[in-house]
Amino acid sequence: MTTSSASRRLDHEVLELLRGTLSDVAQHTIAAVREEVPAYGEGLGDQLAATIEQAVQMALAGFLRVASSTTDPGTPLTPTLEGAYALGRGEARAGRSADALLSAYRVGARVSWRELSATAVAAGVPAQAVASFAELVFAYIDELSAASVAGHTDELETSGRVRQRYLDQVAAGLLRGESPESLAPDVERADWKPPRTLTAVLLPEAQVRPVLGLVPSGALVPSEHGLPEEGLAAVLVPDMEGRSRTRLLRVLTDRHAVVGPARPWPEVRASFDRAVRALPLRRTASTVDTDQNLPALVVNADPEALADLRAVALAPLADVRPSTAEKLEATLRSWLLHQGRREDVAADLFVHPQTVRYRMNQLRELYGDRLEDPDTVLALTLALA
Repeated sequence: MTTSSASRRLDHEVLELLRGTLSDVAQHTIAAVREEVPAYGEGLGDQLAATIEQAVQMALAGFLRVASSTTDPGTPLTPTLEGAYALGRGEARAGRSADALLSAYRVGARVSWRELSATAVAAGVPAQAVASFAELVFAYIDELSAASVAGHTDELETSGRVRQRYLDQVAAGLLRGESPESLAPDVERADWKPPRTLTAVLLPEAQVRPVLGLVPSGALVPSEHGLPEEGLAAVLVPDMEGRSRTRLLRVLTDRHAVVGPARPWPEVRASFDRAVRALPLRRTASTVDTDQNLPALVVNADPEALADLRAVALAPLADVRPSTAEKLEATLRSWLLHQGRREDVAADLFVHPQTVRYRMNQLRELYGDRLEDPDTVLALTLALA
């Protein structure tokens, strides 16, 4: 069925009669949509309802222009399609789904056809012409709804990209240590609700998408993170304290991740920095929980300082044979950790208690009274940790 064949069956008088009903048809269409489609119910508001009613009138007027054409334009008029596209974008911005929009079109098509066909029949239009008219109406509605869905999709994709750009700026600003006040504009534009805390998680890039599907919404993924290793990414996960942290660690099992401490969201840089310092603790695919590795992090915070400390604290062993020095170091470490309990030291080293006694006598000869000095004990504890 072409537009020209339909128009030959709708004479000028009938078309003028149909034009005269557009305002009423538009009002009845809006009323039906508000009643039958929950997303367009009472919360729609009078101003927006009037805007949509005007759009319906424009669409119907566009249809009648098509119906009165003496040629076959193939598609509805471009301005009407552009209006439908703009309507779709507006509905996406308003937070209504494409399903709601299509439901509104279905209801609108039914009501519009019922009233327009009643007018055409009353005007004496033959049955065959009314059937052709129906085909034209629904083909027109299909094209309008397709244009609106395209607008809805494009708006979501565009707004999604824009929002992601602002989220990236928030994440980058947090890792630069910017204040909440300086981040506020991007936070607002990204429509991001700051959580109580953020926890920095470092993990392979290939694990980011699977993990994002398992953690709460609102997680940030900095696009620029300055990690010291290629192939690593950072995820800033919201509100992961207490039991939530336990669940996070479970989610990250065998993902070769490092989890920083939970920190108030403006201070997530501290969580990120600690996770970076803990990267050398990764030995297997298991996740490293920095909260469970605080002694190692403290001791290894300054590798050069630790090397200097070891050199000073273990200087008395410098002239001892390497194999003997290694055994004495192990014995001294265990002695310090077990607070001098010989039986516990022996069990720890799998040696006889008399062996422990012999080695400790050697150490006392090398260190003298310094093994009783608290500062020396502290230095040795750190050096041998």
